[in-house]
Amino acid sequence: MITKIIHEELIQKARTYVEKGEKFVIVTHVSPDGDALGSSLGLYHFLTAYGKENVNIVVPNDFPAFYKWMPGVKEIIIYEKYPEFAEQLLQEADVIFCLDFNEPKRIDKLAPAVIAAEGRKVMIDHHLNPADFCRVVISYPEFSSTSEMIFRFICRIGMFNLMNKKAAECIYTGMMTDTGSFTYNSNKPETYIIISELIRKGIDKDEIYRKVNHVSSESRLRLMGYVLYEKMKTYPEKQAALLTLSQEELNRFQYHSGDTEGFVNLPLSIADVQFSVFLREDPDYIKVSLRSVGDFPCNEFASCYFNGGGHKNASGGEFYGSMQEAIDVFEQGLKEFNY
Repeated sequence: MITKIIHEELIQKARTYVEKGEKFVIVTHVSPDGDALGSSLGLYHFLTAYGKENVNIVVPNDFPAFYKWMPGVKEIIIYEKYPEFAEQLLQEADVIFCLDFNEPKRIDKLAPAVIAAEGRKVMIDHHLNPADFCRVVISYPEFSSTSEMIFRFICRIGMFNLMNKKAAECIYTGMMTDTGSFTYNSNKPETYIIISELIRKGIDKDEIYRKVNHVSSESRLRLMGYVLYEKMKTYPEKQAALLTLSQEELNRFQYHSGDTEGFVNLPLSIADVQFSVFLREDPDYIKVSLRSVGDFPCNEFASCYFNGGGHKNASGGEFYGSMQEAIDVFEQGLKEFNY
């Protein structure tokens, strides 16, 4: 039995949108990860199984190759490649689902088109402090992932029977990746009840794990070795570690979007390291990823020093400045931060 946490009023409104809508667009955040893609594709497969013939997914930019096996992924429209077509779809949409992001800035250059669109907007997300830009806001940070929320949403509107294997595979992928293969934010019994139901739909969870975690390009593996051997710094007195990669270093290893996904978790395999930070130089800013184990609240650290947030053991942020300045802020934060 799964607890009915989502408020009934929100369920009823969203159900009405699903029943009456004819043109749907699903939008998720910049640099889509497994949960962004899993929740979006899971909802996509459900809506098409429900009989909706005009359903599209629009993402701001490209995503890692190790997610491109997911069923339906070829239907995803990348805004950077087809901006005019994506904007047209948004303008014509009756219903726009905003998944796995809590404020417009998280969808980057796609934000103005989403805000201007007249279609009814529904946010389904598990991040703190949702912004007020959607008619229906289904936001529950206590859930493991937005993909888990999509599972619950489909169940609550009484259409679990329409969740096919394709939807289940995508939802499981999102749940698995957003919990570090169920190593954080995943200690609630109901999470595993949901997994068992997804397995009943026919998914092969072991094969999904292999496709996501054990299939890499040669350049990604070499980059991983480089960042561990050359660019990892540990702070034993603080039980912390730092990884950094500049734009020049990324280019040296033929970096593609998503190649560094999961790198931030690697130092946590070191005995006594409880807090790991990864600084990656992007064209416009330094992307900050933070992970922790135990009681260390990396979301609070992200909020204090990197204009970010997220979950206790998994969060992110941004820094506008040089790599060295970002490193200095991190090291100063280690000295100051108390928990």
